[in-house]
Amino acid sequence: MTNLDEVLAKPLSQELLARDLTRLAYVAKDGTPRTIPIAFTWNGEQIVLCTTKNAPKLHALKANPAVALTIDTEVHPPKILLLRGTAELDHTDGIPDEYLQMNGTYEMSAEQRVEWEREVRSLYVDGMVRIVITPTWAKLIDFETTLPTPVQELVERRSARQETV
Repeated sequence: MTNLDEVLAKPLSQELLARDLTRLAYVAKDGTPRTIPIAFTWNGEQIVLCTTKNAPKLHALKANPAVALTIDTEVHPPKILLLRGTAELDHTDGIPDEYLQMNGTYEMSAEQRVEWEREVRSLYVDGMVRIVITPTWAKLIDFETTLPTPVQELVERRSARQETV
């Protein structure tokens, strides 16, 4: 099992991969960085995002498919899953099943869900684009057993200083 597989298999990673939103980072066509919140679903091997066929990010991802993702919590201490990978674009004629799944976890009444799906089907008549990201790197930070690398280095330096005193 690779380090990537080990990180993604952890229960906390699986919990984060079941959330609704990720932050997608990519390089825009003008060379500047972009980060956007976007709904996603995890299929066990890949992150799947869906977007409109006229989204500016598609041109950027076609030119440079390298991406980074952050999935995190809003509590203290935060739980953070950082991912890097490569995006592939898959143009679809209809509404991808993943789009309906990823938005299925939002709190909606049955009536709201029916209305939302009707609106989606009327809006995306030309289809959507699936952005399929295969992770190539992952790091899980929980601030209990794992820390950001620079913070971990500071903790180790502090321990070394305390040992010499």
